[in-house]
Amino acid sequence: MREIEAAHPEAERIELWYQDEARVGQKGRLSRRWYQRGMRPRGLRDHRFGSAYIFGATCPERDTGVAIVITRASAKAMNLMLAELAQALPPGTHAVLLMDNAGWHIADELVVPPTITLVPLPPYSPELNAIERVWLHLRDRFFSNAIFPDVAAVIDACCDTWNALLADTGRIRSLCSLPWMAEVKT
Repeated sequence: MREIEAAHPEAERIELWYQDEARVGQKGRLSRRWYQRGMRPRGLRDHRFGSAYIFGATCPERDTGVAIVITRASAKAMNLMLAELAQALPPGTHAVLLMDNAGWHIADELVVPPTITLVPLPPYSPELNAIERVWLHLRDRFFSNAIFPDVAAVIDACCDTWNALLADTGRIRSLCSLPWMAEVKT
């Protein structure tokens, strides 16, 4: 963080953001539910394969996030995500974006705005990317045991779910604040 701050003296503040994408589809997942003792609740399951991706980024410090919902994960989608994030940053802010090394995150055709610095995480370390906790929360709370008639319904559900997450004050902060973050910021 200090190196990035030194490399961008024009920035009045540096924010730590987490980015990743989650695939949501018609072939949902079942989850545990509280139910009457001795009874087993019915869990509906769909076997179709239509899906969409939520490309999301969260900033626990400001308890906010940005996302796009798209049907294919690609460098083009990642460029749209980066442009969306750059627009969401307050003036004078530089974002440090932690993300994994998916192919579309490191593609040659990636266009990174000047207000964002990409920081790749080590391979096989999802525990370092706090947005993974957001995906678990959304899957458990909104997408489990859900049936979507078509891909358009999946996209609508993704948009509605992300907006519900943003409207839930303090939720991103509670999910994405990791103990080691305080050490990184100092």
